[in-house]
Amino acid sequence: MRQAEDFRTESKALLALLEANGVNRLREKTQFKSWTINAVIQHLYFWNQMAGLQLTDEDELSKRLSEVMSFKEGMRAYERKHLGDLSGAELVQIWDEDVDRTADLFAAANPKDRLKWAGPEMSARSSITARLMETWAHGQAVYDHFGVERDNTDRIENIVILGVNTFGWTYKARNETPPGPMPYLELISPSGEVWLFGERSHNERITGSAEAFCQVVTQTRNISDTDLKLEGPIAKDWMSKAQCFAGPPEQPPEPGARYRIITTPVP
Repeated sequence: MRQAEDFRTESKALLALLEANGVNRLREKTQFKSWTINAVIQHLYFWNQMAGLQLTDEDELSKRLSEVMSFKEGMRAYERKHLGDLSGAELVQIWDEDVDRTADLFAAANPKDRLKWAGPEMSARSSITARLMETWAHGQAVYDHFGVERDNTDRIENIVILGVNTFGWTYKARNETPPGPMPYLELISPSGEVWLFGERSHNERITGSAEAFCQVVTQTRNISDTDLKLEGPIAKDWMSKAQCFAGPPEQPPEPGARYRIITTPVP
């Protein structure tokens, strides 16, 4: 399953970023809800583990999901309770080892197998694609914090497809009805290929880079901070609140709130 290797590769890119900038900076806060880099890696590690349990131990998965959803202090507090004092270099090492384990599990799985999750069941392919998306999305906060421009590859097509497939979910999560069919997408991939989705239309259309589309549907950028061009009321409405991840409705960051931090060296 290609998505399993794409997940592994995206995770290794984030690992290289952490190693290049020093794991002694993991206590620093990012622009994402003031989460520290430690919190970002803890979150990825915990939910990668949960995805692995989909294939190895459904009973344990159900138990943990029930605990997470009933934990009064919230998801992040449960993650901290579950992982204890795991942080810094030790956390990074264990997260990396588990990335390989998770990727290996899904690489050997039938992509169409239906797996238990918090909501409706999902396919194995969808599950590991969600892990890739989460790694890419939460990793953006780390790239931004270190001031590093991300070198994307065409593996982000997985995230584009997830964004397309969750057009209806964006509205369902808000108890709304989609105002019409999904707008036509014309996106430029990192390699320069043109990716097209939806029914061709000049009235409802979204054009620009695939990276920018991924940033908007994962809510790592406000639409106004990207190169996307929107034509039509449905396109504008969708991109104002697009959400390709599960859970309660979340609002995109405010304009200018998420950006790559560029520091000027002291002479």
